[in-house]
Amino acid sequence: MKHYDFLFVGAGLFSATLVHEALKRGKTCLVLEKRSHIGGNIYTENVSGINVHKYGAHIFHTDSREVWSYVNQFAEFNRYTNCPVANYKGTLYNLPFNMNTFSKIWSDVITPEDAKKRISEQASEMAGKRPQNLEEQAISLVGRDVYEKLVKGYTEKQWGRDCRELPAFIIKRLPVRLAFDNNYFNALFQGIPVGGYTKMVNRMLEGIEVRLGVDYLENKAELDALAEHVVYTGPIDAYFDFVHGTLEYRSVRFETELLDIPNFQGNAAVNYTDRETPWTRIIEHKWFEFGKDENGNDLPNTVISREYSIEWKPGDEPYYPVNDEKNGQLYSEYRALADKEEKVIFGGRLGEYKYYDMDQVIAAALQMAEMILR
Repeated sequence: MKHYDFLFVGAGLFSATLVHEALKRGKTCLVLEKRSHIGGNIYTENVSGINVHKYGAHIFHTDSREVWSYVNQFAEFNRYTNCPVANYKGTLYNLPFNMNTFSKIWSDVITPEDAKKRISEQASEMAGKRPQNLEEQAISLVGRDVYEKLVKGYTEKQWGRDCRELPAFIIKRLPVRLAFDNNYFNALFQGIPVGGYTKMVNRMLEGIEVRLGVDYLENKAELDALAEHVVYTGPIDAYFDFVHGTLEYRSVRFETELLDIPNFQGNAAVNYTDRETPWTRIIEHKWFEFGKDENGNDLPNTVISREYSIEWKPGDEPYYPVNDEKNGQLYSEYRALADKEEKVIFGGRLGEYKYYDMDQVIAAALQMAEMILR
């Protein structure tokens, strides 16, 4: 039986980056993936020529020249810029909050100074108070009108909790711009890989043995014997058989439709910010690649996905860690167990119980490569 230097559990972006670096250094590697495909949550599936983001929209953005240079080895990126739109009870507003947003919410707001003054007036109800929850934090940043229309309903659907029950830090980095700029991320580099993320991850895994449909935890002892080291990117609590309890997540349910029309909403992402609409947003996947196929031809159909934020339960896909005090303490207990594992390296969003943007995943994997592949 072949013996490997490294066994990677999971074929997502963290593993793909680290295994690529290991192969460059002459290490033998085996990748195991529980799902029937590679790519983890950035997996894209071609439907009628449209690259559908199977597990929700992923827009690559980074300020790191090193990370941008790294991913461009594996894919050509288009010039897609994330400019989502908010739908509040049938009225559309630009996101992030900028002068286009403020001038529509307040018809008498014309200049940045007008917007600054109006926000300040509305935020004055928080004067002298330290925000104790998300609602108070949002009002102190954008005022009550913007909070009520564009933050409250969406956030309560997203987290399944009243905004007054959510910690203030969730929204501390809320983008607010006194300029007519609809670019959500405002990152130095931004785009979508031409042909989809699956094509990019395939390139990253070239020359690597990958076994799909393999549940590592069901055959752990047998699989551990195949390699000197294990890189584990699954849920850290599952690895330890939930000995301290279950870490909490928010999950997402998708309703995806192929429509026989060329254009459903005219934008890749439309957020529904009222509390009554059950979904949080609708993604129209073709607009990530400007409505064209790989050959530059206009696509006659479209694919949309409605996203519903749900409380995670066993069997659901874990998406967003619930970063409150209780779960932070529970993770620290699992982290202490992980630190005692001599053969196993824990990484990625599930292995570290941490929300990562894609560029952060790659940066973390490259840093890990420097540590373990010297």
